[in-house]
Amino acid sequence: MASGQADGTDSGNAKATAQGTVVTRFAPSPTGFLHIGGARTALFNWLYARHFGGKALLRIEDTDKARSTQEAIDAILDGLEWLGLDYDEEPVFQSERAARHAEVAFKLLEAGHAYRCYATSEELEQMRAEQRAARKPLRYDGRWRHRDPSEAPAGAPFVVRLKTPEEGSLVIEDAVQGRVEVKNAEIDDYILLRSDGSPTYMLAVVVDDHDMGVTHVIRGDDHLNNAFRQLPIYRAMHDVEGGWDDPVYAHIPLIHGADGAKLSKRHGAMGVDAYRDEMGLLPEAVSNYLLRLGWGHGDQEIFSRDEAVELFDLPAVGKSASRFDLKKLANMNGQYMREADDARLADLAAPRIAALEPGFDAAKHRDLLIAAMPSLKARAKNMDELAQGALFLFRQRPLPLDDKAAVLLQAEGAHALLGDVASRLDAADDWAAGPLEDNLKAMAEERELGLGKIAQPLRAALTGQSTSPGIFDVLVLLGREESLARIRDHAGASAPAGSELD
Repeated sequence: MASGQADGTDSGNAKATAQGTVVTRFAPSPTGFLHIGGARTALFNWLYARHFGGKALLRIEDTDKARSTQEAIDAILDGLEWLGLDYDEEPVFQSERAARHAEVAFKLLEAGHAYRCYATSEELEQMRAEQRAARKPLRYDGRWRHRDPSEAPAGAPFVVRLKTPEEGSLVIEDAVQGRVEVKNAEIDDYILLRSDGSPTYMLAVVVDDHDMGVTHVIRGDDHLNNAFRQLPIYRAMHDVEGGWDDPVYAHIPLIHGADGAKLSKRHGAMGVDAYRDEMGLLPEAVSNYLLRLGWGHGDQEIFSRDEAVELFDLPAVGKSASRFDLKKLANMNGQYMREADDARLADLAAPRIAALEPGFDAAKHRDLLIAAMPSLKARAKNMDELAQGALFLFRQRPLPLDDKAAVLLQAEGAHALLGDVASRLDAADDWAAGPLEDNLKAMAEERELGLGKIAQPLRAALTGQSTSPGIFDVLVLLGREESLARIRDHAGASAPAGSELD
């Protein structure tokens, strides 16, 4: 295969204008979860259709009944919905269209663009063995291309093969890869219908794309070779009945890991559901990150969905593989979390908090969790970190201490200092962040201490941790009664009866 320069990248837009409505499709096979690479393909198809005011369609390629499952179909639909990708028509299930696929195959047969091949499996294996011995490419040798079917034994099983062109070359002006050319001699007469009458992938894809009105086939570049097998079907059927125009092809480079190797589980090549459930990421952050994997608009990194629709186009898709970096994704998710609605984040975090803290009551504590969000989300990059950061609000006394907090509270003078802090704060008239800060700053100045010398053991007593949101925000969120009770637990004075946080 020879690849030319990217002088064909504008052809997709030209055809979009000439053909009228742009129609794209995402066509996953339901043999597993929605892979992150498939999610990017779905996103690019959706954005391109929306950019041109066209239609985005979904086709479930479930012809592999041995491996296709309803669970996988549900996971794909769930993942697409989570990413905010909606479709303009109900999903097409390829398995329901086998009769239509066969109809097209027999039209090609009747028109002389296909033929019956009666070669047995033993004959084909012998053919391949001879090709291996001669170090020739393994491809069907056309032995039934020009033979009369009457030469076959009566009732012998057969497959239907496409009669592919033997001379010249096939050229694709790919909207991403540019001009790509393959000699027709490299493409053998491949099977359209198997001996049991079932259609092959190559036939089914072409028939479905045509019948769905697909104008642009946007998919991974691992399918580029398939385009050279699918185009001859379009052209043969155009000769048979007209109207089978070539689609615009746009083959997107695959995603690699940060180390440049093919994406695998060690790079985070999980299903989209894992990015939501296990990693606790926001869909808008995942979508934005996928958008930037292979497409760009200057130096801009953050795109709203409306901006992405307005700006996305195929000429800006790069020709080289993109590198998937979990750290960059996490950082982008952190940015989106800081901008996210507080009530939404509280509702997303609540189940994770409940799983970690039995005393948490989502309904009872929702208002407090929402109020804490501005402080909590500034420190979190995912929902797990958000939930972990919120735990101190809902834990019952005496608080469990992490190792660093325990060290701070065991330091010389810490108990006495906290006793003085408790007395000073108990006398405070205004329990708000500003006045509380002024109060403790004044105490630090009186004792000729840095504020951190007071804030560190105070944080440990209030949260059981050495890190937390701003200490004055913590005091306000916990409230006067709970804050003083927690401080006195470590102040060397008798602690009041345990209080429950309301």
